[in-house]
Amino acid sequence: MTTQTAPAARDLSTPQTGGSPRTTAVSGGTTGADHPAADRGRTSIADVAVVKVAGIAAREIPGVHDMGGGLSRTIGAMRDRVPGGRANAGRGVKVEVGERQTAIDLALVVEYGVSVMEVPQDVRENVVSAVERITGLEVVEVDITVNDVHLPDEDEPADTSGSRVE
Repeated sequence: MTTQTAPAARDLSTPQTGGSPRTTAVSGGTTGADHPAADRGRTSIADVAVVKVAGIAAREIPGVHDMGGGLSRTIGAMRDRVPGGRANAGRGVKVEVGERQTAIDLALVVEYGVSVMEVPQDVRENVVSAVERITGLEVVEVDITVNDVHLPDEDEPADTSGSRVE
């Protein structure tokens, strides 16, 4: 006579292999009819979900022109100009997600004229609030790098209509 054992629970707090996104267990699951329905099973949050929440929350703050470093911004700007192209909510955001906590790194471009000290404070508050409210993870830190200041005339294309000769 053979006995069967229940399969071992997967550890979702470590990176998955085979190209699957990294996920983190947020709540331990239980099984069995004697537990409330809401407690049966595990909840896990993929890193990309935290990245998107943080990116959207950062962009909501007035004075944030764009996010990301030089190359990622350039590639993102070209993609955003293509018809049907979508802005990448995660551009300029990196996260480290643990079982119950997360740390977030943001790269910002702020508008000229805004306080380079106040905008990141407002971004930090909004990101912490949104990530904790939406994911239930505790945000232990939000490190922000201001990579650039956007000048008002940087978006305007060069005027080539004023030719010197006719």
